Amino acid sequence: MFVIDYIVSTGASVMMPLIFIILGLALRLSISKAIKAGLMVGIGFIGLSITVNLMIDSLTPVSHAIVERFGLNLTVLDVGWPAAAAVAMGTRVGALVIPVCVAINVLMLYTKTTRILNVDIWNLWHHAFTGSLVAILTDNLWLGVFAAGLNCVITMVIADRTSKDVEKYLSLPGIAVPHGFSVSFVPAAWLVNAIVDRIPYVRDIKIDTEVIQRHLSILGDPASLGAIIGAILAIIAGVDVKTILQTAITMAAVMTIIPRMAKMLMEGVYPISERIQEIAQSRAGSFGQISIGLDSAVSVGHPVTLSVSMLMIPIMLILAAIIPGNQFLPFASLTGLPFAFVLVTAVCRGDMFRTLLTGLLTLSLALLIGTSLAPIVTSTAVSTGFSLPNGASSISSVDYAGAMLPWAIIQGFDLKAIGIGVVTLGSLLLALWNRRKIVQENLQLVQESHIVVAETGEKS
Repeated sequence: MFVIDYIVSTGASVMMPLIFIILGLALRLSISKAIKAGLMVGIGFIGLSITVNLMIDSLTPVSHAIVERFGLNLTVLDVGWPAAAAVAMGTRVGALVIPVCVAINVLMLYTKTTRILNVDIWNLWHHAFTGSLVAILTDNLWLGVFAAGLNCVITMVIADRTSKDVEKYLSLPGIAVPHGFSVSFVPAAWLVNAIVDRIPYVRDIKIDTEVIQRHLSILGDPASLGAIIGAILAIIAGVDVKTILQTAITMAAVMTIIPRMAKMLMEGVYPISERIQEIAQSRAGSFGQISIGLDSAVSVGHPVTLSVSMLMIPIMLILAAIIPGNQFLPFASLTGLPFAFVLVTAVCRGDMFRTLLTGLLTLSLALLIGTSLAPIVTSTAVSTGFSLPNGASSISSVDYAGAMLPWAIIQGFDLKAIGIGVVTLGSLLLALWNRRKIVQENLQLVQESHIVVAETGEKS
């Protein structure tokens, strides 16, 4: 625990290179290749972090101006994901979540209930968040740890089921995204796809980067699209011309730089991923493909993801003002919305129309969920010594207190034995269903490889 805590305390930009170097050496890569892989991952994470922080610094005053202009006066303050993560990792559940989730990942790999090797250790705080709230709610540490474990299992299954979409539509082969916040929006995306596919004419609507480039060429370029959306947000906020121009240029830079930083990070991931595939195939041909689990930051710069996220900032503020029963004022989390849509973009096949529909549904629910969980989030924060902002009596966050997955688990544990049983059984069934899918997919891979071998032999 001391070693793990020390590594985590160094931050993602140091922690991830260390993990990849150690992993590379354990997989018997040469020392030079392992070190280079780790350094490229670290450089990519630093580049992504700097660019995302640049976006946050630019959009925060614009978001604040929009809040003031709308005159929103709601009682639950949004403290953002950094505060939520600090609260989650500051509890007793947070102290145990890393070894527990690592053990779950290893067990799921051996039982073939997942194909993901998750190295995104830092974002295990999402599971700790769920577990911490359950521990406070039930006054039982071990129920909290158990809830965190179930959150981990469900997240891994959903990440597995979206890995092909991540490869195809986000251009990230061999990568999965077991990021708690991103995963929580996937069921809604599946639902939206299912509904839209059954509506004539509506199902034919498609707005992806190719369509935009064909009809509105200037919007098809990420830099131009970022500049236009940034300028529109600033104009809505009613800021001066100087700030409008600065916001537009910054968003153009963000849309251009993030994909390049992600590509650099992937240069470090590929050697590890390829080596894992080699070992898996040599030791067990039916084991199939293994995916590396990474932070959703690897694809936060997709044009559809960023575009929908920025469009949802003013929309979410309007929703906060008009949805009955909402008391949650979104603010600090607004600039983190891209992380919510990474997997939604993949599941919606890169279609902006369906991604936006999913955003309207999920973020409307996020406001009500954030309001619902505010009392227990506040209690948990206070118990860890977290200082509430001046004038705030109740706090929450879109990430992770506004997500459907933790809310569902917490509601289940609040129902005592019956609810806990339902959530546990549901998680087990999901894992077994995923195992069945994995076995079928592995069998298909083996059959396809035999066909290729046979065809090669005939040609020879």
